[in-house]
Amino acid sequence: MLALAGIVLVLAAVFGGYILESGNPYVLFQPAELLIVCGAACGIVLVANRPSVIKKMFQGAAGILRGPRRTRLSFLRSLQMLYEVFTYMQRAGAAAFEPHVEKPAESPIFSRYPELLKDGNTLRFLCDSLRMLVIGITTAQELDHLMDLDIEIQRRSRHEPVSALCAIADALPGLGIVSAVLGVVITMQSIGGAPEQVGEKVAAALVGTFLGIFLCYGVVGPVASRIESSGEADSQHLQVLRTATVAFARGATPILAIEYGRRSIPQEWRPEFDEMEIQVRREAVIPPIPPPRGRELYAEA
Repeated sequence: MLALAGIVLVLAAVFGGYILESGNPYVLFQPAELLIVCGAACGIVLVANRPSVIKKMFQGAAGILRGPRRTRLSFLRSLQMLYEVFTYMQRAGAAAFEPHVEKPAESPIFSRYPELLKDGNTLRFLCDSLRMLVIGITTAQELDHLMDLDIEIQRRSRHEPVSALCAIADALPGLGIVSAVLGVVITMQSIGGAPEQVGEKVAAALVGTFLGIFLCYGVVGPVASRIESSGEADSQHLQVLRTATVAFARGATPILAIEYGRRSIPQEWRPEFDEMEIQVRREAVIPPIPPPRGRELYAEA
């Protein structure tokens, strides 16, 4: 909502100031100039980017209107989820956690966190990492390297739409100049006509320049910055999961492992230790430990 409020404020300030200066708002309505600037920008997007990047651009732009995904509460719930996972693995053994990583939607732990199940990238990142502990084919150092590699790949993927939007923002002023030049050409053709007609064509040409500059610095540029900020928050969230998981793999207790994770949270979102401890003690639910396989066979007999 904050991003939407900012866009509304930009529009209100620019066009409100124009009207207060006795400007005629109908003069700014120039469909031809809008077609030249926005149409050419859309064409550049199609030429310069893969379909997957274009999809990410629209998803990122829509995402900023829904508000931030990473908040103090979301980080606190992630720490609580990790505490449940680590405590269960400590009590039941890593091998007993295999059904949880194979079918996370059916897991009694992960199913309590619908926000995690909806975030496919984060869920796969966590489950793939925990799977390495379950099957026991990696050391803590190797797991740390694997998770760091995954985070870097995801960071690059999230940066692709940002780079594409920044390229469009850089091109918009130039497209505004193109529109203005075409308007000047049309104006020169009408030289000798009525002064009012010449003035209208000059105004239309200047509107093209205005659109290019305004869309660059007032809309596309800020949207790209907000998507980049959201992507960095997602990367930081993955870093928290990585720090805590690697600490647990090195032998830290569940509460100490999530303390490692808490310390890696940026200060603006980091909960206090007492707050985290109260949260996990009150809200954490550890599933019952399944009986050993041999005991199940004995009971069946």
